[in-house]
Amino acid sequence: MLVTGTDTDVGKTIVTAAITAAAQAAGLRVAVLKPGQTGTATGAVPDIDTVNRLAAPMTARTLVSYPEPLAPLAAARVAEAEPLELYAVADEIRAEADKHDLVLIEGAGGLLVPMGLRPSGEAWTFADLAVSIGAPAVVVTRAGLGTLNHTALTLEALDRRAVPAGVVLGAWPAEPELVHWANLTELVPNMVGALPDGAGTMEPGVFRRSAPGWLTPALYGVLDDWRTWAEEVS
Repeated sequence: MLVTGTDTDVGKTIVTAAITAAAQAAGLRVAVLKPGQTGTATGAVPDIDTVNRLAAPMTARTLVSYPEPLAPLAAARVAEAEPLELYAVADEIRAEADKHDLVLIEGAGGLLVPMGLRPSGEAWTFADLAVSIGAPAVVVTRAGLGTLNHTALTLEALDRRAVPAGVVLGAWPAEPELVHWANLTELVPNMVGALPDGAGTMEPGVFRRSAPGWLTPALYGVLDDWRTWAEEVS
């Protein structure tokens, strides 16, 4: 299962950790792969380290890391490093799938960000990876203004490639405003989860116990009634 987003900083890493926690609570063996981590020179905590801290998957790996906070292909070029090769990444995922019940692959930025190169020298995106391995996608999106267009564009791009997808709100505010409720109404038909704002700062034990309640059964959670959820959070 691929975890992508409508943009950077929408909560992909925390959602990946939540799915991991819910799946492991359901008894699954989970692996998390990050094909390309960028921005290591900034001193930011690598995404895999955050997933390990919050959810402790059976396996957690970053395939390559680049210093600059750019799209992976651009970061590889700036660093004069070997770019990610599509079929090599697909092989790594399949190898982990042989040893686990669920493999979560976290992207970088949005769905169509250039990730690396094919053997032909053509750039490939996270959408191309989804098609190559035949995996469904989770689209992490914002709750606020602008999210409807960004989410619709991402879902349309996936639908055109016949990639099944569901939507997770990466950070539902503690005090939602009219725009948040209006967006929720539009997004609910495609939604498979919603995380509270600040979930990533929770103590790991609390995070793991709480995660199933943020996700629907499609993502190994127990959330099955959005009306009840809305009443509780309001």
